[in-house]
Amino acid sequence: MTVSDFMTLLNNDYLALVIERYPITLDFLANYRLSDLATDGLLLDALANVEDEILEEFGLEPYDLLLNLAVFLKTFSETRSAIGGVTSITINGGINKLKQPENISLTITAGEVISIVGPTGSGKSRLLNDIECLAQRDTPTQRQIMINNHPLDDTQRFEMDGKLVAQLSQNMNFVMDLTVREFLEMHAKCRLSPNVNEVVETCFLCANDLAGETFSDDTKVTQLSGGQSRALMIADTAYMSDSPIVLIDEIENAGIDRRKAIMLLAKREKIIFVSTHDPLLALNADKRIIIKNGGIDRIIETSTEERQSLALIEKLDNQLLKLRNHLRSGDLITKELINL
Repeated sequence: MTVSDFMTLLNNDYLALVIERYPITLDFLANYRLSDLATDGLLLDALANVEDEILEEFGLEPYDLLLNLAVFLKTFSETRSAIGGVTSITINGGINKLKQPENISLTITAGEVISIVGPTGSGKSRLLNDIECLAQRDTPTQRQIMINNHPLDDTQRFEMDGKLVAQLSQNMNFVMDLTVREFLEMHAKCRLSPNVNEVVETCFLCANDLAGETFSDDTKVTQLSGGQSRALMIADTAYMSDSPIVLIDEIENAGIDRRKAIMLLAKREKIIFVSTHDPLLALNADKRIIIKNGGIDRIIETSTEERQSLALIEKLDNQLLKLRNHLRSGDLITKELINL
C-alpha cells in the first residue's frame, strides 16, 4: 500500500477499525499525547476536538498528523514485508585475531540450526555480534553478512537493524511491572497478531512446557525466575516475533528444556545460531562452526555417527539432571543415585 492508500484508509475508516487492523497506531498516537482520542469516528473528526495546545506543542495541523501516520504505517508494513521475505543468510569470512583469512562462505536457510563452539574467549560472541549488526566488512573481523545471497547497502542494513535478528542473551531482565498475560497481549497487539487471545494462550502454554518450574499467567514478569523468563521469551520469539534469525547465547545455563526450545524455533522456520559448550546442543545442530583465535577455523556438518551418539549423551544428561534435582531437594548424593 502507498501513502495515498493509507490516507484513504484514515479518511474513510473509523479510528477503531484502523487500530484493530494496525494496533501500532496506538503507539503513534501516544507519542503525541493523543491516547484518549475517541475511536468511534474518523481520526480527522476526533482531532477536531483536541485542544489546540496539544497539536501546537508538536507544530502540527490535523492534516499533518494524518499524513505522518500514513507514512508511519506504510514504513511499518514495508518493514514487516521485507523481514518476512528472508529465506537465507550467508556468512562470508573475514580475518581472525592473527589477521589470517577465514576463507569460508556459509549459507544457512530457514529451519536450520547452527551451533557455535570454541573455548571461552575464542570469539563466539563476536560472531553473534557480526550477525546481529549485519556486518559489511566494517567490524574488526571484516566479515560480511548477506541476506538472500545479496549484500546490504547502508539503507537496507539499518532499516532492518533490530528487526531482522532476535537475540536471547544469558540474562533476561524485565523492567515493566506487567503480568505475563498483559505482557503477551501487549506484544501480540504490537505485532498485529490476527488472533490475540489464541496466540497469547499458545505462548503461555509453550513457556510452561519449556520452563523447569511452571508459573501462572497472572504472575508479574518481574517475579519470574531466570529460567521462567528465558522460557517466556523463547515462546514469544517462536510464536510472535517476525525476526527470521534467532541468536542464542549459552542456553544450557537457562534452566529450561534447551533441546525442546531449539527444535521449537527450528520448526517455526527460524534460522538459529546457538553459542554453546553443551555436546547435546552442538550435535543436535545441522552444522557447527568451530571458533579459534577469534576466527572461524572450520565448519563441521553433523555426521550420522555423531547423531547416533546422541542417545548416550542424552542418557548422561538426564542422569546429571536427576542429580541436580536431588541437590535442589536437599538429598544426599549416594552411589545408588549415581547409576550410569
